[in-house]
Amino acid sequence: MLRNCAFRLPHVIVKCMESIGARALDLTRQEFLESVLRLQPRVAAFDCDGTLWSGDAGVGFFDWEIERGLIPSAVANSMRARYDEYKAGLVSEDDMCGEMVTMHKGLSEAVVLAAAAEFMTRDFTGRMFPEMRELVGLLRANGCDVWAVSSSNEWVIRAGMREFGIPDDRILAAKVEIENGVITDRLVRVPSGPGKPAALKEVANKKIDAAFGNSRWDLDMLAGAGHAFAVNPNPDLEAAARERGWTVYFPDGTAEARRG
Repeated sequence: MLRNCAFRLPHVIVKCMESIGARALDLTRQEFLESVLRLQPRVAAFDCDGTLWSGDAGVGFFDWEIERGLIPSAVANSMRARYDEYKAGLVSEDDMCGEMVTMHKGLSEAVVLAAAAEFMTRDFTGRMFPEMRELVGLLRANGCDVWAVSSSNEWVIRAGMREFGIPDDRILAAKVEIENGVITDRLVRVPSGPGKPAALKEVANKKIDAAFGNSRWDLDMLAGAGHAFAVNPNPDLEAAARERGWTVYFPDGTAEARRG
């Protein structure tokens, strides 16, 4: 096809290349799985929200726990206002993600862990992408060291990873220090943007062979990996992925939903 296109007018060449690029994005589930597995990655890193499942579990849990009174009303009201400022662009991504963890100061970690598990199993069900769950399982069965990296709070990510078989010691999420079972406001990490590869380097300290993400906050992690996969990408990451020649994959149904 390329050879035939080369003899046509320039604008036709462009159209032909765009057509080929469009087909390259329409990988079937099996083609996507095979494109990863044939690389035989030894270490892989996955973003969670929007990549392993649809939606943002961190934001969903934030609303859920406030509505149920888990967070003291004064703190809840302040955080609602703070989140509105974040959506208006007045609060940074790192600051907002950090505060959505530190707002639990003084609560029992066991109570928050139980609440996160309830949220993920009762109110966030049906959102996991089956092919991503299958991929993680196949990678782990092949001896790949799989890491989950997220700017959402560690409690909700730990609950979500139960469906993927990723153990707690392979989770890098927004985290605070715990003192005698009680949550403090002392941040340990907020893996977002450049913080994702930084956390992987600090804790995993291994070359990342394959990385998977869906938003611009995953760009640094994807760029630093041997192979990058934009999964269910937002438009900005999709544009960057196409420009860089990364694999783009939309889990079953997500591309149609976006076009609709």
